Amino acid sequence: MFKRTLRCPALTALLLCVLTIAGAEAARAQGAAPPSSLDALKDDIAAANRILADLQVVDAFGHVSVRHPTRPDHFLMGRNLAPALVTPADIVEYDLDGKAIDPPAGATHFLERFIHAEVYRARADVKSVVHTHSPAVIPFGATKAPMRPMYHMSAFLAPGVPVFEIREAGGMTNMLVSNGPLGKALAASLGDKNVVLMRGHGNVVVAAALPMAVFRAYYTETNARLQLQAMGIGGDITFLDKEEGEKAGEVLETIHLRAWALWKEKMRAK
Repeated sequence: MFKRTLRCPALTALLLCVLTIAGAEAARAQGAAPPSSLDALKDDIAAANRILADLQVVDAFGHVSVRHPTRPDHFLMGRNLAPALVTPADIVEYDLDGKAIDPPAGATHFLERFIHAEVYRARADVKSVVHTHSPAVIPFGATKAPMRPMYHMSAFLAPGVPVFEIREAGGMTNMLVSNGPLGKALAASLGDKNVVLMRGHGNVVVAAALPMAVFRAYYTETNARLQLQAMGIGGDITFLDKEEGEKAGEVLETIHLRAWALWKEKMRAK
């Protein structure tokens, strides 16, 4: 009887490679998510923050979130940081009560994380939320002029754009949706729409995926600028009607990814 010891480094490396591949195949067979999927999502959330800052939809304020891919009662969002500074390491997981799950040491959190929490609680179809203070939308939340789609790129506005009046939910406040009840009232104002304006504050944009949420946030601001220009010209404005909005919206479901790819590439270049 004797014990033979494997002494060939090349053969050892080969065996380790085979075992690694076998382990990965076993995990795949059991339906396990690729180990890098969550990291890739965090990369995209960080990119979305920077894209919206580059497009001047957000400045030092505003935030982007995504529903957790395997925990639908959780969501991912950057810590309390200007959007242009967000990195993947700054992404924090939250539950629907706005509680941070294992946050980085010393991290502080957005006061208005309850916007995201309550929208996700109310809308199972929503997978991404963007909150901005983009300036051109502000007049539409503070006047009686409704925001309506000017062109096909903003067809997602055709179902209507409600306005959240915070005084109806919380009386005289500091205008921030900084607790669950205010977040719940905002989600109720949003209803089944894609965008809700916040009187004296900004807007909230939702979508079934992060790239579309970013797309809608940008084109909500663009539409607001165009509508203000048209109103300044005077006379009747011909908006998209509901059927046109539905047909154009079907096209946007695919072509918005062209914009997302362009914006991400620009961020890489920078």
